[in-house]
Amino acid sequence: MADSSKDIQLHELKDMINDLKKMIKTLQATVDAANKREESLTQERDNLKEEIDLLRKKLFGTSSEKRTLDIPGQLNFFNEAELEQNPEAVKAEDLEAILPEKTAKKRKARATDAERFKGVPVEKKYLELSEEEKLCPSCGTPLKEIGEEFVRRELVFVPAKLKVYEYYSKNYECPQCKLQDIPVIKKGKDGRAHMLYGMASAGTVAWVMYQKFCNGLPYYRQEKDWKQYGVEITRATMANWVLRNSEAFFLPMYEYFHRKLLERGFAMADETPLQVLHEPERRAQTKSYMWLFRSGEDGGPPIILYKYSETRAGDNAVDFLHGFKGYLMCDGYSGYNKVPDVKRTACWAHIRRYLTDAIPKGKALDYTQPSVQGMLYINQLFHLEDVIRSKYSSFDAIKKARLEKEKPVVEGFLSWLDQQIPIRGSRMDKAVTYIQNRRSYLSTYLEDGRCSFSNNLSENAIRPFTVGRKNWLFCDTPNGAQASAIVYTMVEMAKANGVNVYHYLTYLLEKLPDDWMSDDELELLAPWNETVKAEIERRANESNQSYVNCQGAPAAEKQSGIFSIISKN
Repeated sequence: MADSSKDIQLHELKDMINDLKKMIKTLQATVDAANKREESLTQERDNLKEEIDLLRKKLFGTSSEKRTLDIPGQLNFFNEAELEQNPEAVKAEDLEAILPEKTAKKRKARATDAERFKGVPVEKKYLELSEEEKLCPSCGTPLKEIGEEFVRRELVFVPAKLKVYEYYSKNYECPQCKLQDIPVIKKGKDGRAHMLYGMASAGTVAWVMYQKFCNGLPYYRQEKDWKQYGVEITRATMANWVLRNSEAFFLPMYEYFHRKLLERGFAMADETPLQVLHEPERRAQTKSYMWLFRSGEDGGPPIILYKYSETRAGDNAVDFLHGFKGYLMCDGYSGYNKVPDVKRTACWAHIRRYLTDAIPKGKALDYTQPSVQGMLYINQLFHLEDVIRSKYSSFDAIKKARLEKEKPVVEGFLSWLDQQIPIRGSRMDKAVTYIQNRRSYLSTYLEDGRCSFSNNLSENAIRPFTVGRKNWLFCDTPNGAQASAIVYTMVEMAKANGVNVYHYLTYLLEKLPDDWMSDDELELLAPWNETVKAEIERRANESNQSYVNCQGAPAAEKQSGIFSIISKN
């Protein structure tokens, strides 16, 4: 019985041990799951902290993406990273050989008054003595003028004024023919018909366009401004002026610029959201888009075109670039992949932006951070690109220099990229994913010296629209949005080709281009045409000179106004 009791007790102990082992396994699994959950929550917390730091940096930090290369130890670290990660990539001694010598940047000299006011007419004002003061206080002899001395310089603003021109034709008849019952009558004509839509001159319509699309002044603010000049012009009237005149007289130029862009071999593109209130079968809150297409850095005259569309679908880019064959620089949006017959080039500025956002707070100089390591490569490429562009003017020379100096750095960057295993969901993970998805486009710019290194030109061209959008907020109708695209095109074309925006808009509204004009005739109205440039410069100089001439005229006769309302009898 005792043995039997011991056997039973032994079996019970064995069962207890098995139960404890199972319990230990269960508790261990619970602990492991808890640790895993804690690790996941910790990582989620760290990711959220990164997001908060990024949002704070975007809200309160500097918006500049420039970073200096002149940091102690940076180049040494760059070389060490190259050696450790891929011996076949650019080597330390090779990198040092291709690095441009550091030269201290000279501080830009302060502009003189002559440089700042270049092109502004100068009128001399003399400070005279009274008749009594022109007599010598000692002997009473009249003083003799011996010269002049500079005292001060003032910049004078002459406000614009409105005038109404009422045109009447003087009629004449032959008195002799009248006696024979054969009346001969002639009427005075100025040789051109007033064809603009609305009771406004070309200069007046151009000024409304200039104020909104160049200075970002909405119609309702212009409406208040017109009242200060003594006339009530409603925002609806101004909108109608812009809508109808741009469609009638700017659209032929717009389509001509479009045809010229498709003939080029290098193009750039970007897009930004736009709100249009009254789109058919769409809510007012839905996003529409304004696209920007422009020519690349191929040495030809710059062409900048805006295009409105209801969606961001890549088919919009396909339709607009139909017939274009060449290199297309754009951001990472996959919709551009639909465009056929083009070679996409990646924007290195966007890649740098993602890596900048991935740098942890306060770790910008911590070279153990993968994001900082990636930034070193990017900064080096930007530095080399600036040096090459400033040194060489030939596209063949630029290509050769890029292959010699930049290609090894690009290969080193790709080798570094392959080594990265970032934590899932982190900012670095997003940066690496973004870069890997565009890996095939990173080296395309090395194929031709005319290829752009970044899409900054497009972003600079679309910035006036985004700045103006903060003021006027939205477009009312699709027709208004397309009219905005057309006028913005004319404004930015004038800026890009170095002509006065207001006078160029006025010039086009006076010449009244139409669909019947050939491309040769439209070419004579393009802002890169030397005759047009000379004419716009002449008008600008005459406008400045008229400000000076009106200074000495009576107040009722001052002709400083650049607007004229035309009344048709």
